[in-house]
Amino acid sequence: MDFERPYPPDPYSLLPVAATFRLTSTDLVDGERMPDRHAVQHENVSPALEWSGFPEGTQSFVVSCYDVDAPTPSGYWHWNLVDLPAGVTSLPTGAGDGSDLPGGAFQVRGDGRNPGYEGAGPPPGDHPHRYIFAVHALDVPSLAELGLSPEATNAQVGFNVFFHALGRATLMVTYSA
Repeated sequence: MDFERPYPPDPYSLLPVAATFRLTSTDLVDGERMPDRHAVQHENVSPALEWSGFPEGTQSFVVSCYDVDAPTPSGYWHWNLVDLPAGVTSLPTGAGDGSDLPGGAFQVRGDGRNPGYEGAGPPPGDHPHRYIFAVHALDVPSLAELGLSPEATNAQVGFNVFFHALGRATLMVTYSA
């Protein structure tokens, strides 16, 4: 199959500019290739993430991973972790399995239909995909209070994040099969 197509833009570059803060990882290097252990066909573990410098007034966070290069018009959501308390500023490797989420945090189903982290899995032969990990600082303590639950869609999470984001930090890595 021929996967030749243009590269889509970073979707966050199409949104109104938000305050930025710092997102780092001991498992990932911004702009570099994602280690195999974070891919779905390997260990499928979420990377460690840590953030700092978020805007004053932050009441909660949403953490996501999005494949902008998936061969669909809508990309592919690999992870949406919702309602992390404002006091949580890091996640250890493997937190995306959902076994030990702080406070009232919850995960919605990714595009692979399972809640929690789904590792990189681009089609064999496709160009390297870009995976954007984002941490969104929100002005509300809980999206659940606005009616979101683990049954929410990624679009519903994104819609609510858009209206409540005080800031955003991103880290982009690539992966190919």
